[in-house]
This record gives sequence, structure tokens and C-alpha cells, in this order.
Amino acid sequence: MAWYYVNDNAQPNGDHEVHVYGCSWLALVVNKTYLGDYTSCSPAVTKARTIYSQCNGCFYCSNACHTS
Repeated sequence: MAWYYVNDNAQPNGDHEVHVYGCSWLALVVNKTYLGDYTSCSPAVTKARTIYSQCNGCFYCSNACHTS
């Protein structure tokens, strides 16, 4: 299980990235929302989409859910 967060600030392409706690990129995110404790990125991204319609997994820590 891992703690997942979504970046509240969109990337230039409009994606709100989903990160695992401990990701070096998450450490740079000032505004983030805790999504919950999950066994994989898929349910975390699904939860993030209830907050933001355009979400994507982080290339580094949630690569299985990274689509763009």
C-alpha cells in the first residue's frame, strides 16, 4: 500500500499528475490533495478524476498509469 496524492496545479498539457508519497517530483509540489492509500496507481487515478477530469500518473512513480 502507498499514499497517493494529486498535484492541484495542472501541467502545461492540462494533466493533474498523481504521485506516490516519497516521489522526488511530489516533493516539489506545493499544492496537492491526498487521494488515499492504494495498492496501485489505477484506483488513485480514478479517485483523482473525481476531483479533476484530466489526470495522469507520474512518469517516475506511477508509470503504469502514465498515458501522456
